[in-house]
Amino acid sequence: MRRFDLPGRSPVIAENGMAATSHPLASASALQALRAGGTAVDAALAASATLAVVEPQMTGIGGDCFALVAQADGTVHGINGSGRAAGGVDAAWYRDSGFAAIPPHSAHAVTVPGALRAWEALHQRYGRLPFERLFDDAVALAENGYPVAPRVAFDWAREAETLAGDPGAAIHLLPGGRAPVTGERVKMPGLAATLRRIACEGVSAFYEGAIAREIADTVQASGGFLTEADLAASTAEWVTPISTAYGGHQVMEIPPNGQGVVALIMMNLLTLTGAGDLRPGSARRYHLEVEAGRLAYAVRDAMLADPAHMTMSGADLASMDFARTLVGQIDPTRRNPSIQLPQLPGSDTVYLTVADRNGLVISFINSIYGAFGAQIVTPKSAVVLQNRGAGFSLAEGHPNMIAPDKRPMHTIIPAMATKDGKASISFGVMGGAYQPMGHAHVLSNLVDHGMDPQEALDHPRLFWAKGEEVLELEAGIAAGVADDLVALGHSVRPAPTPHGGGQAIVIDHADGFFVAGSDPRKDGLAIGY
Repeated sequence: MRRFDLPGRSPVIAENGMAATSHPLASASALQALRAGGTAVDAALAASATLAVVEPQMTGIGGDCFALVAQADGTVHGINGSGRAAGGVDAAWYRDSGFAAIPPHSAHAVTVPGALRAWEALHQRYGRLPFERLFDDAVALAENGYPVAPRVAFDWAREAETLAGDPGAAIHLLPGGRAPVTGERVKMPGLAATLRRIACEGVSAFYEGAIAREIADTVQASGGFLTEADLAASTAEWVTPISTAYGGHQVMEIPPNGQGVVALIMMNLLTLTGAGDLRPGSARRYHLEVEAGRLAYAVRDAMLADPAHMTMSGADLASMDFARTLVGQIDPTRRNPSIQLPQLPGSDTVYLTVADRNGLVISFINSIYGAFGAQIVTPKSAVVLQNRGAGFSLAEGHPNMIAPDKRPMHTIIPAMATKDGKASISFGVMGGAYQPMGHAHVLSNLVDHGMDPQEALDHPRLFWAKGEEVLELEAGIAAGVADDLVALGHSVRPAPTPHGGGQAIVIDHADGFFVAGSDPRKDGLAIGY
């Protein structure tokens, strides 16, 4: 139990429905959909549409989506809504043109937005409310304006200079020629019109016709290869989750091209090393998480890609047998300097989770990858285009090498745990490369250390600095722990920004309640009824 005389908040406990998102207005949209008789999927889609307006630096209809849906009988289905590279790309062209990597703020990084195809498929299978109803809040907020939340304003200001370099971004994302500040009203009439059209005509209005033509023209005008045909060919794919056992639960992730397998490898390594038996705030616990993470991320960087191009399946990589081939490289008393430095792409993402009274639970994540994606925005339709293509490799022969119609290695990952054949925990931790580490850390907090969802998300984190063998420690980690990590061979320094953000819902089947938390590193909240 938390100290009530210290900053913090209690978990939210409710019976009829629960939603946890990264923004209060999105949580309100989800709750409204639930109370109107919608399913958890309806509520998640309504929240995601709202987030496309109120957290434009993180998510939008120009991005990708993954989700896990648990039914009342314990069956869990996954959907992969990640888009593909243009049909006309060629890795050799990039190498011959002097590219060492795909520039993140460029038309070459723009892949087909897959999110709306996933929204459509989710609604067709699990929705109850009319599809157009799910956009009501988003359209109203974009048209009438909304107050900018503190974390959103913080992120927005950091990108203002580069956003000014794109004509569409300057029009739609820099009202008055600058980034908006906390509490300022922002209107997005161009996006409102686009959302209204999608709501009324369906997602084909995005993938075909005037909007698709403008997306293709905008990308090609900046040197990219995306075409109308690429957009029209977009599909979402229902997939079988991959899983491993941890702490009495079966933990499920979306299979590659997503990096959920990295979290499962980490969990297997933590099981083999007994990390869950250590004090939650101890240096030894953080040390084992870091070493397990370094190994699991090295596997990701070498092997993870579109599954058609991988040499081992996601299920095989998630097996305990595979973890046993790695665990010998972990020394519980010392950092292993021979483990490869992880490659850490940047990312901005929203994760949310919703549960309804009929037993449907959704773990849902939507992203445009970097802050404001490629920072290319269509001038009329106001679509912020993702830069997921920056996740491709240009190395000859690498399984994740860019190729026509190929899905890139993907960072966004929703998670779901089951116990005794029923959904037990729906959770996710956003934040680009941090996400697998976040999944392992938060789940261990819940099942190894008995924390409630809010405590598990509040708990301080650490992660590597991009391109450096330095651990960046959040302020909540005690100075003594930092000293102990140095003694174990790690380099440390304070984290300049928080690591990720997340949401979690624990399903208490014994008492019939949902127990939820929302990460304080974002603006969001959990709410139920």
